[in-house]
Amino acid sequence: MRNIYTLLFLCIGIQISNAQKSLTTEEISTFKSAVEKLDSNTQTIVSDFVQYKHLSFLSNDVETQGKLAFKVPGLVKWEYTSPYKYIVIFKDDKLFIDDEGDKSKIDIGSNKMFKGLNSLITNSVKGNMFDENAFEISYFKVDDFYLVKFIPKDENMLQFIAKFELKFDIKTSDVTEVKMIEPSEDYTKIIFKNKTRNTTLDEAVFNN
Repeated sequence: MRNIYTLLFLCIGIQISNAQKSLTTEEISTFKSAVEKLDSNTQTIVSDFVQYKHLSFLSNDVETQGKLAFKVPGLVKWEYTSPYKYIVIFKDDKLFIDDEGDKSKIDIGSNKMFKGLNSLITNSVKGNMFDENAFEISYFKVDDFYLVKFIPKDENMLQFIAKFELKFDIKTSDVTEVKMIEPSEDYTKIIFKNKTRNTTLDEAVFNN
C-alpha cells in the first residue's frame, strides 16, 4: 500500500512538473523583449472580456461580461454589460463610476495607493509589468501559454493584492488573462476575447 501511495504522489508530481515549467534565463529575455516591443507599439486596445469573481463563501464564481477600451497614456474604460450595466473609467488621475445612471467621481491622484493600483491594472492590460523593483517575478510555460506571477514587494500593496498572475499567448506575446489574488485567496480573473490593438479610438469613448 505504501508503494502505491508513493507511486501516486510521484505521478502527481510528474504531471505538475509537466504542466508548469520554469523558463530559462534566455527564454525570459526573449519573451520580455517581445512583450515590451508589443507594448511600445501599442496606442489603443479594444477587447471583450469575461470576469470571474471568486469568493470563498459562494459556491459558484460571479460571472460578468463587458468591453474594455484603453488608450495611451492611461485612459481605461471597463464597461460591464451583462448581467448588469456598470462603467468604470480611469482618466486624468480620477476614477469615474456610472452605476446604471448613478454617477460618482473619486480623485485618485492624491492617493498613492489608488494611483498605484490604477497603474498596475493599466500595465496588466498591456502585459508589461516587468518591474523587478516592485515585484518578485517568476516565469513559466504551461501548455500553449506563458504564465507570469508577480508578487508585490510593497507592504501596503500586499494588504490588497497578494499576487498578480498573467497569461500570455506564446505566438503573439499578448496578455490573454489577468488574475488578481487577494490575501484572503479570493480572486478576480479576467479573460480577454476578440482583442485588437491600434484600432481608431476616439477620446469621447472615455467621457463620463
